[in-house]
Order: sequence, then C-alpha cells, then structure tokens
Amino acid sequence: MIRQETNLKSLTSLQIMQDSPVIPVIVIHDLAHAVPLARALVAGGIRMLEVTLRTPVALEAIERIANEVPEAIVGAGTVCNQVDAALATQAGASFAVSPGYTTSLGQYCRNAGLALLPGVSTASEIMRAMEDGYTELKFFPAVQSGGVAMLKALGGPFGKISFCPTGGITPQNAGEFLALNNVGCVGGSWLAPNELLLRGDFVRITELAQEAKVLNRSAL
Repeated sequence: MIRQETNLKSLTSLQIMQDSPVIPVIVIHDLAHAVPLARALVAGGIRMLEVTLRTPVALEAIERIANEVPEAIVGAGTVCNQVDAALATQAGASFAVSPGYTTSLGQYCRNAGLALLPGVSTASEIMRAMEDGYTELKFFPAVQSGGVAMLKALGGPFGKISFCPTGGITPQNAGEFLALNNVGCVGGSWLAPNELLLRGDFVRITELAQEAKVLNRSAL
C-alpha cells in the first residue's frame, strides 16, 4: 500500500499521479471540516488529497487528516519555498505540490524525502525541472496557459514528461486533458466546493469523488 510506503519516505511523484484521475485541490477555512471532508473523499475512492497552504488552518488540517484518516494520503499544495515544505512535512504531509519551481525547493524536497509535483507553465521551466531530475510536473495555471493545445505542443519536445494540469479544470473539460498521452491526472477544486462544506453536505462530496474516480478519458 502507498500509505505504508509514505512512512518509509518512498512515495514518488509518479505514484501520486497514477493513484486517481483527479487530485482534489482543497482549501480549508474551517478546521472542523478537515477530517469529515477527507473521510468523504476516501469513501468515494479518492485518497490522494492536496490541502493548499492558503489559509491559517491549513497545516493543522493536514496534521488532523494525517493522524485521523489513515486511509488518506494527504499532501500540501501551494508550497512555495523550503519553509513551506518543512512545515508541511512536520504536519504530516506525504507529498508537496508547488505553483512554480525553484532549484532550491526541488533539492530540499529530494533531500527531505518529500515527493514533489513542481509547477511549470513554460518550456524553460520544464527544462529547469528536468535538469534537476523532475519528470512529473504540475501544469499551472492550465487553462490560462494554453490548455489542451499547449500540452499537445509541449508533448513534442518533452515526450518524457507527464503533466498534472491544474487551474480551470472542471468535470466538463477534464476528459479532454486526460485524453492526452502526456497527462497522468488532473487537479480540481470541484470535489470539495466551499458551498458544500458550509452546508456539511459530505454525502454529495462522496458522490463527486465517485464520479471523478471513474472519469472517462474522452477522445479528442
């Protein structure tokens, strides 16, 4: 099981991308939502959870999920520097996702045994990440950076790179991205919308996870 491997610090970026067609991009404002949200997503078949470091309670939310929902594999999103990565690791994150990439962040995560999906949006950024040994990358912001057409174009010179497009991904367009040979999964915030959290509608969140788990790869 991947959960056992994460305890040995052997989770890889490829495993993160292959676990499910969609990685939920989660923003938690109320700490009380963290554990029931994680349980609802796991119940729907989604266990790779990205909790973004965009709110004051994010690190504690990661810690609670890591401690109370062992079936989940919780990671930290919006990791922008070494300090973010260190705090995420201390909180119990098994992986990190960054909006961009720097060599210092990449080296820190590798030395710490923290799997990283670095964010890129240009050929130069991809080359920099490749130079540092990263071949599984987050394409962000996906739609705003050219979407499917851009990923098709990048597939030629960067045939060994696998992308996780995030930013503007919806249930309606996710299949178009997943149909690309160089896309391993997508990241989406629609699995944990704030309106459902505010209503405490975790049943619907489980349903959204179930729908995402079997998301079809539509032909282009």
